[in-house]
Amino acid sequence: MTSLTTALDEYLGVRQGLGVRIRVPAGLLRGFVAFLTRAGQEVITRELAMQWAMAPQHAQPATWAWRLGIVRQFARWRQATDPRTEVPPVGLLPHRFRRPRPHLYTEAEIRALLVAAHTLASARGLRGLTYATVFGLVAVTGLRISEALALDDADVALDHDLLTIRRTKFGKSRIVPVHRSTTDALRQYADARDRLLHRRPTSAFFVSERGTRLRGDNTRHTFVLVSRRAGLRALTTGTRHGHGPRLHDMRHRFAASTLVAWYRAGKDVERELPKLATYLGHVHVNDTYWYLEAVPELLQLATARGAGASEEGLR
Repeated sequence: MTSLTTALDEYLGVRQGLGVRIRVPAGLLRGFVAFLTRAGQEVITRELAMQWAMAPQHAQPATWAWRLGIVRQFARWRQATDPRTEVPPVGLLPHRFRRPRPHLYTEAEIRALLVAAHTLASARGLRGLTYATVFGLVAVTGLRISEALALDDADVALDHDLLTIRRTKFGKSRIVPVHRSTTDALRQYADARDRLLHRRPTSAFFVSERGTRLRGDNTRHTFVLVSRRAGLRALTTGTRHGHGPRLHDMRHRFAASTLVAWYRAGKDVERELPKLATYLGHVHVNDTYWYLEAVPELLQLATARGAGASEEGLR
């Protein structure tokens, strides 16, 4: 009988061969197998799976359920070769994921963030411009931060006002048209970048002062610092950075603002919604519908539109 470590390698190999992104699940499952090894166990049991899933004591219940779900998938596969394997049943850690209510940045808040980003300390004079441009791009396009950082020079068609998004959350590529003012800002950044950095070891469009591609964790950390400078995040007792609007809320702002503008312009939002879903890279249009419930103004506009349509139908 194969060892659990060998079985995990085979499982991950099969998943990867099917085109499934496994980086995060692989890391978690290797941690789970290490947990079993430390406990002197070679068989997955419901009790051990529960212990491991709930090991981060201060994590949210949704995180526990997510961790257990990853183990459940592996256990189902493992049970075919080791009948002793116990598959944790669905609902063992019931928790319905609730998305946090988005913060809808005002124009003044966006300006304050960009001004604060420009003031970041910089040895070459590039750091502030880089992060201000990244944050500004996310604000006006609704890109995921991972998508913005994954842009290569070849993906930014400055002469055609187009971005090619290749490394998406769900593995699908798309073309994103941008406003000419956005293209102008990207061109100014590229010119300054090439002037300040004579050599770059990467084809990445957005780079650090060493010329390397920006990392997501560093970018989010920098956004926290910028948010504090802009007065949008205050330190709180017992936390390092405090609480406040997230970088991902830039994407929410773009989506909500687009929908609000459509309602106010009298457009058929039901017909337009798939366009926004495609632009944002949503796999299901239901992910875009979520904004109608999450944003009070949108819910009011949708309700008013529905009431108006009902009255028209009674005439």
